[in-house]
Amino acid sequence: MTGPRYTDLIAALPSTVPFVGPEAQERDRGAPFKARIGANENVFGPSPKAIAAMQQDSAEIWKYGDSTSYDLRHALAAHLGIGPQNVVVGEGIDGLLGYLVRLLVAPGDAVVTSDGAYPTFNFHVAGFGGVLHKVPYSGDSEDLPALIAKAAEVDAKLVYFANPDNPMASWTTGAAIEAALDTLPDGTLLALDEAYIEFAPADAIPRIAIEDPRVIRLRTFSKGYGMAGARVGYAFGAAPLIQSFDKIRNHFGMNRAAQAGALAALQDQDWLAHVVTQVAESKDRIARIAAANGLSALPSATNFVAVDCGRDGDFARKVLAALVARGIFVRMPFVAPQDRCIRISAGRAEEMEALAEALPLALADVAATA
Repeated sequence: MTGPRYTDLIAALPSTVPFVGPEAQERDRGAPFKARIGANENVFGPSPKAIAAMQQDSAEIWKYGDSTSYDLRHALAAHLGIGPQNVVVGEGIDGLLGYLVRLLVAPGDAVVTSDGAYPTFNFHVAGFGGVLHKVPYSGDSEDLPALIAKAAEVDAKLVYFANPDNPMASWTTGAAIEAALDTLPDGTLLALDEAYIEFAPADAIPRIAIEDPRVIRLRTFSKGYGMAGARVGYAFGAAPLIQSFDKIRNHFGMNRAAQAGALAALQDQDWLAHVVTQVAESKDRIARIAAANGLSALPSATNFVAVDCGRDGDFARKVLAALVARGIFVRMPFVAPQDRCIRISAGRAEEMEALAEALPLALADVAATA
């Protein structure tokens, strides 16, 4: 008796995943978290109108979702001031990144990203046999000119750049991105991940012609719109590239109720503005908690704050472990020197109180074992 015959590529890949979810961590520790502020979820939740739309549509869940996401795609196009042929809807940015890599990357093809940037992108590239070339951050920001220079050096098909950035919450101005596009090598596509764009300052948003073939932009309903569990993302760009997704995407991959919820969420911009205000207030609270404990919060254009623990990655990992042991779910960057930080998502008042109580105790736990 024999098992499945894996491809050589799959057989060579390690059995790892980019993230260990909070549910798995709760099972391992045998207790729920007091504060779930590590996965950059929007704890303030979706628009009540989105919840109502999903509840109403649940009676129709026996039907497949619209394979073209027609209503949502047209609403997004109107919201962005572009044509529906320039928008594709998919299973979160993660799913769309997987499709994008599948479209462009064959085994051995070069791809460029930042060392320490969003690891799910790397996961997709490895899964299709691409060769990743990583560029260090400049300070605590992704270095777009250096990424483009590396792309020219290795003849990269694809460059990944997040603005605002995860895990550091930093951002690049839209004007700088526009200028950098003029240096992008021929045949290289810039994947501009704008997952946190609803929290960013206005000057972080570039003005790029929709039919510009050099860039594809990806956004989501997971962050600002508070629908991470619904898995709804969208990409927009030049029509020929967007239409190429139809060649390989899962045409019935979108949850029907999630499509209805996303449409209602998009139409409730007042709720989005309310959430953005709540997030800003929570980030201020995180900064005050950090300062009260001798730590410093980095400037943030996202719904989370990178808190500098003031030492090295080993120290930050001990602080993180001590917080987790006290029921506070947080995460941290993976790569030095950014791994001197822990990453704390915006939370409600009760979660901020739990953090304020646990952080000094966690730091004392670490000091006691030094």
